[in-house]
Amino acid sequence: MEKQKVLINGERLKNTVEEFADFGRTENNGVTRLALSEIDLKVRKHFKSECEKLGMTVVWDDMANMYATLQGIDEDALPVVMGSHLDSVERGGRFDGVLGVLTGLEVVRTLVEHDIKPQVPIVVANITNEEGARFEPAMMCSGVLSGWFDKSTMLQVADPNGMTFGEALKNSGFEGKEENRLTNAQAFLELHIEQGPVLESESLQIGVVEGVVGMVNYEIEVTGDSDHAGTTPMPMRKDALFAANNLITEIREKMNKLDDRLVYTMGRINVSPNIHTVIPNKVVFTLEARHQEAETLRQVEEIVEGLTDSAGKEACEVKTIKQWDRITVWFDEQLVNTVEQSAKSMGYSYKRMVSGAGHDAQFISTYIPTAMLFIPSINGKSHAEDELTPWEDCENGVNVILQTVLGLAVE
Repeated sequence: MEKQKVLINGERLKNTVEEFADFGRTENNGVTRLALSEIDLKVRKHFKSECEKLGMTVVWDDMANMYATLQGIDEDALPVVMGSHLDSVERGGRFDGVLGVLTGLEVVRTLVEHDIKPQVPIVVANITNEEGARFEPAMMCSGVLSGWFDKSTMLQVADPNGMTFGEALKNSGFEGKEENRLTNAQAFLELHIEQGPVLESESLQIGVVEGVVGMVNYEIEVTGDSDHAGTTPMPMRKDALFAANNLITEIREKMNKLDDRLVYTMGRINVSPNIHTVIPNKVVFTLEARHQEAETLRQVEEIVEGLTDSAGKEACEVKTIKQWDRITVWFDEQLVNTVEQSAKSMGYSYKRMVSGAGHDAQFISTYIPTAMLFIPSINGKSHAEDELTPWEDCENGVNVILQTVLGLAVE
């Protein structure tokens, strides 16, 4: 049997995606399934049950990462791992993360129904708290697996209600043993929706992901003085919001002169005391920048750390605090080439690209050969209830992963 003729069941994949979306489905057909929440624990149990129906064994580690294993002929060989995450953001979509986990489930279902026994074990992984929507930072548990984050520090992170990750972990029933961690594998494969408009705009079916761009995040604090909004003359004010506005304009002017592949976002701003009759005395806003070249990110840092109160126009103090950074990660070249050949073998149109969004694969790639695959997002929408990827594109992507797994684990 030629491997190209072994295909997944697209209708079954569609039904499975909708079935999993019922765990936390919102009124606008999105999903809210925060990490280790009650609904997340329910979907984990459902995932476990579906894997066990296929004869897989399911374990979890000390960070609640789940691993479902289909044994291979050589049980001691390094496995081929497919995975992503089941948690979502608040009012997110039905595809982000979960599709990568269900890719693995559908691939195993296909192997079982075709009575194909892999030479090596096949593992489907659900990595905990990728989104960071309840417990910051994002990609927390893959970060612990890779040694990027300190476990004891992560256990102390609290959600908005004051519950720590460690407490939620203990209460979840999914706190396993450290010895169950994913420590080695032949390959880690993650399928994900693009979460951007490129593939759709170029009428391409597949994105072969070469790596994940580097990122840097700052918090910028502007301090002035609060005074009465009606009695303080304009020249005598120290208005922190006006100063912040000047800084934002300055940042945009300088950033726009750098490489046009640079993207940057000021996604959060807090104004104090946030009263309409009081001159703001403090503004704190974030700046996050992403680019694949370290030199461009160095220039970004130079701009941010050189910020002042726009030549002192508002007489405010400016403080920049670097929150975190992440280097650009390039995936395993041989494995990326293998994924590309699988896309070619299916006759799909594709392009090589880098990911502007963070994924568990970027941390796992630091110690396991890794590759990612993107499929189109309609209008580039993600982290929203109207996130949508056509079912045909979902089927195409999973078929590429299937061909890759057949090549790695069966032949």
